[in-house]
Amino acid sequence: MMTQLIAYLHFSGQCREALTFYQQCLGGELNMQKVGESAMGAQMPSKADANILRGSLTKDGVTIVMGSDLMGARLKQGNSIALCLHCSSNEELNKCFDRLSSGGLVAMPPHQSIWGGIYGELTDRYGIKWMLNYTKINQR
Repeated sequence: MMTQLIAYLHFSGQCREALTFYQQCLGGELNMQKVGESAMGAQMPSKADANILRGSLTKDGVTIVMGSDLMGARLKQGNSIALCLHCSSNEELNKCFDRLSSGGLVAMPPHQSIWGGIYGELTDRYGIKWMLNYTKINQR
């Protein structure tokens, strides 16, 4: 199997909501394990039972994003990381862009880029920056 880099997002109680939103936007299969369902659940305060210990969104057999609620007070939102989604068509890019930008902030609408692809940027409602790209050579 090829080495794969997977985006792992940390939330403070919004992991289920965010990963469900990403599934609605991107499709795929969503799997989540709550803290209360894990071996560590007995060691955590009961108010943490519903938090997500580990969640993953998989599409076409490939995990595309993972997440957790376990950062707590250590969670700091930053702007040094962006998720880059290479789309398989212009239609897919536009559909994902419209869905991900709902309730978020569009930084750059999809447009013809200088490298010949269609490109757009946004920050979603959870403060996550996304870069969407479609270039015909990216087709699988």
